Amino acid sequence: MSVPVTAPDTARAEEEPATVDFGGLVIEHGPDVLHPRDWTRLQSLWADELLDDAPEGPVLELCTGAGHIGLLLARLSGRALVAVDREAACCATATANAARNGLSDRVEVREAPFESALADDEVFALALADPPWVRSAQVSAFPEDPLGAIDGGLDGLDVARAAVAAVRGHLAPGGSLLVQLGDDRQADALAREADADGWQAAGRRHGERGLVLRLRHP
Repeated sequence: MSVPVTAPDTARAEEEPATVDFGGLVIEHGPDVLHPRDWTRLQSLWADELLDDAPEGPVLELCTGAGHIGLLLARLSGRALVAVDREAACCATATANAARNGLSDRVEVREAPFESALADDEVFALALADPPWVRSAQVSAFPEDPLGAIDGGLDGLDVARAAVAAVRGHLAPGGSLLVQLGDDRQADALAREADADGWQAAGRRHGERGLVLRLRHP
C-alpha cells in the first residue's frame, strides 16, 4: 500500500490576481499560477546561507512559478537570478513580481523547457528547483491548484528528476541544488538516484507541508 504524499495546502483560485506577503516581498498570483506557500521561504533562507560560502555568480531557479522563492533569495543575497518556467502565465507573473519588488535589474525570466533553457557554458553558484511533486493519482484532491503546477507523475518525482538532470554541468565546483519535495519517501528515492549519478545528498530541511533536499555536486 502506498503512503500518500503530504499534500500542499490549497488556496481558492481567484478570478482576479491577488497579492501575498512572502518574506517582505509583495507577490502577485492568479488562477493559472500556484498560490505561494509561506513555508517555502525555508528554501530561500537555506539557499542564502549556502551562498555565504559559494563562489561568485548568479543563481538558477527551475519551475519558478510566481517567482517568490527565487526573488526572495535574490533580495537576500544580492545575487543575479535566472528564473525558468515552461508556462507563459508563470513567466509573466514572475516578471511582474520582479518589477513590483524592484528586482528587475538582476532577474532574467526565461520561458522554456529545461532542456533548452540554458546555454552550454552557463555556470551558477547555486540552483533551486520547485517542481510539482503531488503523485498523479492524488491531484484530483486539489482542484483549486493548476494541474501543471502540482502533477509530478506516478511517484511525484518526474519533474524533479528532470530538474536534477538539467542542472548537471551547470553548477560551480561544489555547488548545491535545493529541490522542493513532498515527503521523506520522495527525498530518499531522489537522493538514491542522484547518488548513482555522482551527486551527494547533503541534508534536508522540513517545512509545514513539505521539505527541501540538498544535493551537492563534487
